[in-house]
Amino acid sequence: MDLNARMWREIFERYRSDDRNLQDQIRTMLVDAILEGRLTGGSEVPSSRELSEALGVARNTVVFAYQQLVEAGYLLTRDRSGHRVNPDMSRRTDNFLEPSAPRQDNEGVKVSQAIDWEARLQRSTSTQRNIVKRSDWQRVPYPFLYGQFDASLFPTAEWRECCMKALSVADIREWAQDLIVRDDEALIREICAKVLPRRGVWASPEEVVVTVGAQHALYMIAELLFADQTRIAIENPGYPDARNIFSLKSQRIIPVDVDQFGLPITAALEHCDYAYVTPSHQCPTTIKMPEERRLALLQSARQHDFIVIEDDYEAESSFTENPSPALKSSDRTGRVLYIGSLSKTFAPGLRLGYIVGSPKIIRELRGLRRLMVRHPSAFIQRAFALFISLGHLDAMVRKQTLVYRERSAVLQEALGRHLPQFHVYPSHGGSSLWVRGPHGLDCRQLARRAESLGVLIECGDVFFNEPAPLEFFRLGFSAIHLEKIDAGIQKLAQAWHSL
Repeated sequence: MDLNARMWREIFERYRSDDRNLQDQIRTMLVDAILEGRLTGGSEVPSSRELSEALGVARNTVVFAYQQLVEAGYLLTRDRSGHRVNPDMSRRTDNFLEPSAPRQDNEGVKVSQAIDWEARLQRSTSTQRNIVKRSDWQRVPYPFLYGQFDASLFPTAEWRECCMKALSVADIREWAQDLIVRDDEALIREICAKVLPRRGVWASPEEVVVTVGAQHALYMIAELLFADQTRIAIENPGYPDARNIFSLKSQRIIPVDVDQFGLPITAALEHCDYAYVTPSHQCPTTIKMPEERRLALLQSARQHDFIVIEDDYEAESSFTENPSPALKSSDRTGRVLYIGSLSKTFAPGLRLGYIVGSPKIIRELRGLRRLMVRHPSAFIQRAFALFISLGHLDAMVRKQTLVYRERSAVLQEALGRHLPQFHVYPSHGGSSLWVRGPHGLDCRQLARRAESLGVLIECGDVFFNEPAPLEFFRLGFSAIHLEKIDAGIQKLAQAWHSL
């Protein structure tokens, strides 16, 4: 093999990837070589035969890669003269600007380092207590983490089908435009006709707005409705990001301790402007609020003139034959702002949720959303509308619920056998269990020790308002396979006993 062939083989090794086909890898390698100046304008590239032999790939793979680079304008071709680099493409790198040297003051200190950004901050988000998860959790043997998906359960073929259908000429004309304050009409129809009725909620299109996930919904509600002295009741323990979002806008966050039925109807609610609740699947305890308390909450809201913000997360993943309808289904006066997620159990990375409310508040939320993100990806909205309309969402939820029910049962049995001193809260659905350890347990120490043995758990203190108890933790089972659960809990018991 000559030097040129050996050089191409070594360069290509940098672009090897299991996630991309060979043709795309070769194209990326050549585009980088052109834009970085390693292949200059007018210079010849190896023939398809030479490059295929150097890289150890089929010749047709190189031929197709060259054809696509010609179509994209990176290469020029002439009959029987091979391929050359398009000078117009290589000249683009000549226009790249070199970074200027950092400015310095008279004492030689970099100006950027002299700025006191902390003094300029009106609020700090980096110091808030948040749920923290390792980015490389998929490499850990026993990831008992909540909110992560299992690739083996993801409907790859079905989602790919919907994405391809959304790339039709007619669909592209719909989603490629700037929707400004609108949403994809097909998705709104599917939400109103097939998603909300499963929760007992009936809404018209003007009562629904799509968001970049449920968390974006919470932020918009807080931005639009909360002020410095707005009184907001939240569950304790409860969703940390809701607490953190609300505290950015108001100084009067009122934690209300949940009991065995969820948020109690106490005197604290009588003086609130808003109450944030997760009645169908309390975060993080998984408690389901009974019908009597739901009606009492709505009555209290009417009597004391406060608004209920219902987060109906994971409600579609219920292990019971007849899941309880959403709190919004019993709302007759419009006092419930309803938040749902389309992507939580499907693929959290898609970031797709929605808010249901009166047309007036929805109009205002659309106006605010326009200032923030314009609108969620119209392509994703259209693909998801197809995913629902073709029946894929219902099929996925049914399959996922069966898998989660089995994992939940195996996890509870393993905890009872290996950690009988720990109390597991009853669960009727979802993808996690809430666990209370013996008195004196420090969940942070347990989490560190467990991690050293390849087990990831979520400390429970972050869910509580301070001062927070330390004997609670959460075990998610959406991302761990059934056959690993028992071994993982054995390792967790080992970590506990070593403390």
